Amino acid sequence: MKKVFIYIAAALLLTGCIKEDSFSNSPEGNFEALWSIIDERYCFFPQAEKEFGLNWNAVHDKYKPKAEACENEAQLFDVLGEMLNELRDGHVNLSSIYGTTQYRDWHQDYPMNFSDSIQRNYLGNDYRTTNGIKYTMLPDSIGYAYIGSFAGGFNSDNLTMMLLNLKDTKAIILDIRGNGGGMLTSAEKLAGSFTKDKVHCGYIQHKTGKGHHDFSSPEEIYLEPNKGAIWLRPVVILTNRSVYSSANYFVMLMQELPHVITLGDVTGGGSGLPFNSTLPNGWNVRFSACPILDADGNHTEFGIEPDYRIDITSEDWNSGRDTMIEKAKELIFAYYDKISGEETE
Repeated sequence: MKKVFIYIAAALLLTGCIKEDSFSNSPEGNFEALWSIIDERYCFFPQAEKEFGLNWNAVHDKYKPKAEACENEAQLFDVLGEMLNELRDGHVNLSSIYGTTQYRDWHQDYPMNFSDSIQRNYLGNDYRTTNGIKYTMLPDSIGYAYIGSFAGGFNSDNLTMMLLNLKDTKAIILDIRGNGGGMLTSAEKLAGSFTKDKVHCGYIQHKTGKGHHDFSSPEEIYLEPNKGAIWLRPVVILTNRSVYSSANYFVMLMQELPHVITLGDVTGGGSGLPFNSTLPNGWNVRFSACPILDADGNHTEFGIEPDYRIDITSEDWNSGRDTMIEKAKELIFAYYDKISGEETE
């Protein structure tokens, strides 16, 4: 089972200790400023070099003449955005009056594996909503909860009420497909409803110098249980490639718990904590600055493999069935059949 982590707020403060160089407010100066900021502060160069052969020096040589040839700021913005996309990181953005750049191929070349129209066949019209979570009881006494975002905060009292409303169910299916993230504290809060113990989750590191391998020693991270109701029956988490950032964190948190399994597609990743800096012309750049590792010291920047790799089949899609939900139900039934058989032996 893959390990997990939670967020430490102090991480963002420590990344600001690296001294910045001075660059002129010109096409060449802004190009060099952006390339250098990423070169000195971005935290996933070792992983990107291994994963897809990124050579940041070669990127500099490729885009420098393009930047120098720009005739206006709009052209420069596009060139710099293209350069940042070489990192293949959805957490890397350049923002200005011309918009915000973003790398999206981390999920666009994968099957959607989710349909809100098909989901309505399971949610029905009598579902409840709390803190943005839609939940209901499926037939055969299985709870189903859809968490489409972590952009809002979760309240312990509301989470407790949700779990109490589902207390007569055998298990809960937590569906986070399409959840692009939000607040990391929300992911932690929800995950804290599924453990009664303090759990060692992973490690966090901070950038300590300008070199691509200059990081602090890993610092241990723990998940704390919530003060409200705690759910310890089986949990199945449904994932797809659009699960990103704090939703990716949530999967890592939950996979550390013994009564949880994941089902679906590989998550989108995005495990680096973001940091912001400014170019000489005032444009803002946001990038991954602090790597977080699982309890085995592994990075999950490029996604987390589920325990059960399942896609929605075309036959199910056409008939209004969700292959993932049906497989989750099958696993839950199999679990209770097993323990029932053990009790009668």
